[in-house]
Amino acid sequence: MKNLFKVAGIFLLTAFTIVSFYSCSRSDDPADNDFFAGTYKGNVSYKNNTNSTTINNANGSVFVTKIASGTRYNFTFSDKIPDLNGVEFEKKGDNTLVSIGANDTSYIRIDSNKLRIFYTKDGQTWTADCNR
Repeated sequence: MKNLFKVAGIFLLTAFTIVSFYSCSRSDDPADNDFFAGTYKGNVSYKNNTNSTTINNANGSVFVTKIASGTRYNFTFSDKIPDLNGVEFEKKGDNTLVSIGANDTSYIRIDSNKLRIFYTKDGQTWTADCNR
């Protein structure tokens, strides 16, 4: 009986993973979906002024997720760059999301094809210029 539950659990986990990967195509728009997961590739960087850490990669990536109908997104960076989690967005125009509180010196913009980040917080700076 235990083996049956293990097999059923593995099957359900595998099915969920497959559905998750195929449900978010490249044409999915993060502004119009309750669930969103997508990888953007391009130039990423991070600087921490407190401990003098600097990371740059022209071939980096950012994995973006949004779960449920909320307005908060998570950004998982490559190259051991710290994640940005729970960033709140508002919709601008038809298909663009802009981080709440964005201005000329700190912003995150995302649409179905492009991710641009220049985000500062607590002496740390994240940047990204990536495409999907």
